[in-house]
Amino acid sequence: MTVTTHAKVALPLEREVQAAVRGQRALAAFLATSLETQRIQIFDDQNQAHLVELPTSALRLLVDILAELADGNAVKVVPVHAELTTQEAADLLNVSRPHMVKLLEDGALAFHRTGKHRRVRFADLMRYKETRERASEDAMSELARQAQDLGMGYE
Repeated sequence: MTVTTHAKVALPLEREVQAAVRGQRALAAFLATSLETQRIQIFDDQNQAHLVELPTSALRLLVDILAELADGNAVKVVPVHAELTTQEAADLLNVSRPHMVKLLEDGALAFHRTGKHRRVRFADLMRYKETRERASEDAMSELARQAQDLGMGYE
C-alpha cells in the first residue's frame, strides 16, 4: 500500500522564483533530446557533485514545475492514480464541495466509497474536467457564430 503525504502548499519566495526562472531556462534547452534519460549533476552540502540519471519525462515535468514557480504560483504534484477527497476534487475543479458532491450523486462523475467517505480517482476527474472545458469552448464558439450571423457587431 502506498501512503501519500500531502505537504503544505505555499507560494514561492522571491529568491525561489528567481532560481526557478534560471533553472527553467537552463533545463529547457535539453528537452529536445530523443534520449529516454538525462544525467544531471547535483551538489550536496559539502559542495560534492553527484551524477543523477532521470527519465527525460521527469525532466519535462520539472521544467513545467519550475515554470509555475517562476510565475509565482504554488505547485502541488498529484499522482495520476491518486484518489481524492471531495474537497480536493472540488478544489481542482474550482467548485464548492457541496456542488462536487451533487455531481457525484447525480452520476456526472464516477466515485467510490471508503467507509462513509466518497473518493474520486484523479484520472476520472481530469477526464471530466477536460470534457467540461471542451463543452464550454464549443458553447462559446457557437455563441460567437450566432452573434456574427445576427450582425451584433462582435468581430
